[in-house]
This record gives sequence, C-alpha cells and structure tokens, in this order.
Amino acid sequence: MTEPANRVDQLSEVTERRPTFVAVGSFDGVHLGHRAVLQKMMTAAGQAGARTAVLTFFPHPKRVIQQITEPYYLSTLEQRVALLASLGIDLIITHPFNNQVRQTRAAVFVDDLCRYLDMRQLWGGNFALGYKREGDIPFLRRLGEEKGYTVEQVEAMVMWQDERVSSSRIRRSLLEGDMAEVNGCLGRPYCVSGAVVEGKKLGRTIGFPTANVDFWPEQLLPANGVYATYAWLDNERHLAATNVGVRPTVNGHAVTVEAHLLDFDADIYGRTLRLEFIDRVRPEMKFAGLDALKAQIAADVDQVRQLLNRN
Repeated sequence: MTEPANRVDQLSEVTERRPTFVAVGSFDGVHLGHRAVLQKMMTAAGQAGARTAVLTFFPHPKRVIQQITEPYYLSTLEQRVALLASLGIDLIITHPFNNQVRQTRAAVFVDDLCRYLDMRQLWGGNFALGYKREGDIPFLRRLGEEKGYTVEQVEAMVMWQDERVSSSRIRRSLLEGDMAEVNGCLGRPYCVSGAVVEGKKLGRTIGFPTANVDFWPEQLLPANGVYATYAWLDNERHLAATNVGVRPTVNGHAVTVEAHLLDFDADIYGRTLRLEFIDRVRPEMKFAGLDALKAQIAADVDQVRQLLNRN
C-alpha cells in the first residue's frame, strides 16, 4: 500500500497552512461509503485548487466513550492510513481521542482546524464535533459563516446487495463469517496481518505446518473457522488455508490465527504475513483425534485450492 506524503499525529504538528478541504471521522476500514465521501471531496478540492486532508481519530471515539473492551477495529491504524493515502489524500492527521479531546468544545476544535489548516470546507456524513456532540451541522454552518468555511454534508448511501454499507454492518458480517458481505462492503478483501511467531508446531507433526500470526488483539477477527486466504510476504502472494479459533481438538483456549501456505516450505519466523480473507470453508469443529483432524485439513486444503484458483 502507498505511504502518505504527509502524515502527522495531531493538528498542531501541521507545518504548512494553506486552503484545505478536510473530512473528519473515524474512517475505520475505509469502506465504500467512506470512499464515496472522500472522492467527492477530492473532486471538489481539485476544482478549487485546495489541499485535501483527513482527520481521523485514534482510539475510536466509541471505544473511549462507551468503554468498549472487546475487539472492535476493522483495520489497524497503519492499514487505515495506507488505505487513505492510496486514495490520493494529501494530508492525514491521526488525531488522538481521549478524555481531554472528548471534552473539547466544538468552537475550540473548529478554531484549531482553521488555525492549523486554513480550512475552507468541512466534509462528512451525519457527524458532530466537540463536547457532547454540540457541534452538529447547523452549529457548524453558523460558525462557518463567521470563520469563512462551508460544511458539505454528504449522505453517501452506497449500497451493497440492496443494503446500505456501514461499519456496523461489516462488523456484524465478520462475526457471522460472511466474507462475501464483508469484502463487498469494503470493496477489497478483509486483511489481518502480523509477525510470524513460534507456536506449538503441532501442524508440522501432521503434515500441515502453519504460520502463527501475531495479530493486533484489538482488531475484529472473522468468526472462528477455516478460510480460503491469500497470504502475502512482501510482494509474494501464496494460497493459504487459514484457521481462526481456539483449536478445540487439542484443547486450545486462546484464539489464534494460523495459516498453512500451500506448496510452500521456508522459514518465515519474524516476517510480516498479511492475510486476505476471501471465503469461509467451514466453521470451527472438534474432532475425535489427530487422524480425523488431519483428514479434514487435507479436505480443507483441497477446497481452498479450488476456491482460490476459481477466484
């Protein structure tokens, strides 16, 4: 993925002040609905000769306000930044969201946007800024008349299979293991990545060695089961059968992500593996023993090969 030409961790770090169209939001997953808003902003900015900027919050405001502790994110922050950069956004601000930011009055936040960016247009969907969401659209538009910016509210009703694309819909589909739904709403395969770390090496003993991925624990994983995935090592793509789950046959407890790369035999410990989830082969199951597990994995590998070759 493309690295951004200009990324800062908060507004005060922006060094160049010039006319800017800015979109504010979490943009978790950068799904088709997000992209529709951003593409419209980029078109308008291009016509006006303005810079484009995205101010995205981390942690996710809902995670702070609602004190969500279970896995929630659709992408890591680095993935989000890379996805935004790939769209051609000029400036990406990964602004922290904490209790201090949460209590910032809307007018103060707008002042900062104007001071550091020279904001000329503020873009988004049904959003609000500031303490207790006091900076709603009417408030922001009234303030804009004074500060010299306009508010562009875009109701991006992007549809997939006759239903509106949203982050909540994607999360729901992930928990059901419905990768066609997830990937359709994202406009790309769902990705989980991390360093390859040592596991119990049980797969090697039954003829199916796996790469144990040290994934980010705050990212939402697909429902437990076996998946047809593409495994990327740098620019090399491999077919892989990936298991997400607790490995009940061997009395596992913690959730792991383990990928068996087809037709591949190399030491990749310490390297970053990126998995693209294409389709679910089956849910997680407990088998009577290792022989039954081995037979099922062989069948899974055959099905994965057929699915991915057809894909």
